[in-house]
Amino acid sequence: MEKKYALIGVAGGGLMGTGIASKLAAAGQAVIIYEANRDSAALIAERCDAIFGELLEGDGLSEDEADHARSLVRVTTDIAPLGEAGLILEAVSEALEIKQKLYADLERCVAPSAIIASSTSGYVPSQLCASMQRQERFLVAHFWNPPHLVPLVEVVPGPATQHWAVQDVTETLKQLGCNPLVLNREIPGFIGNRLQFAVLREALHLLSEGVADAATIDMVMKQSVGRRYAHIGPLEGADIGGLQTFYSIAQYLWPQLARRCEGLELLQQMVERGDVGRRSGRGLYRWDGPKEQWMRRTRLELLRQSGRR
Repeated sequence: MEKKYALIGVAGGGLMGTGIASKLAAAGQAVIIYEANRDSAALIAERCDAIFGELLEGDGLSEDEADHARSLVRVTTDIAPLGEAGLILEAVSEALEIKQKLYADLERCVAPSAIIASSTSGYVPSQLCASMQRQERFLVAHFWNPPHLVPLVEVVPGPATQHWAVQDVTETLKQLGCNPLVLNREIPGFIGNRLQFAVLREALHLLSEGVADAATIDMVMKQSVGRRYAHIGPLEGADIGGLQTFYSIAQYLWPQLARRCEGLELLQQMVERGDVGRRSGRGLYRWDGPKEQWMRRTRLELLRQSGRR
């Protein structure tokens, strides 16, 4: 099938932007990545190559497909070449002022017909595009990290977004191997992150209260509801288990669930110490050699389970 866009732009060359661009290139789409920071831009080719290598090892790409994907990625430190793209996916830092400044710059260089979509994890479209001239061509396309392993994209229109723009982005993402799902209306955090952070709040509460250590809490999740959630969602599960049963349990359990911010305080303390997780080598876990090897095996297993080839 012929690609709708000869070129798609990705604004932001960090881990998320590079991951999105690599996902699209692996599907045969030409992409241009704009990254203003020259030091960061210099790392993009290496990051893309690592993703293509992982796809190759996980049977997600052949050697020829990986070579072709590499040839489809272009990097620029100048925003002007994004004017060649009909669709721009924004993936800069999760800071409102940085995103809004970028949109102002983009509106000066892209075609009036171009669609701009943000990969924000939680800002609503109406908040992001408040100062834009062409709000009808703006929406959220929330990719999950890492994009080459997680096909879901939450597509969130704002009050001003035109239906055709939503349809255009959705069809394009489907064509490129993504699984876009459209929300009926905007809400902070969308669906996935609201569910994820509700679970994280309870997990951090259990950790803070000394109910169990991090490994035990994670294992309970992975070996119970985690095994079901890939196939049976929480609302389906409630129907299957019987709403009368869930109602009875909810009456005594919901008042006991975490509602305060103890977990937020724990995260703050860890961030202030510099223990931010895998990136720093320590967070809720120690990210040493064995833990990194586990992560590599897990990612390859996910790739092979996807059955992409």
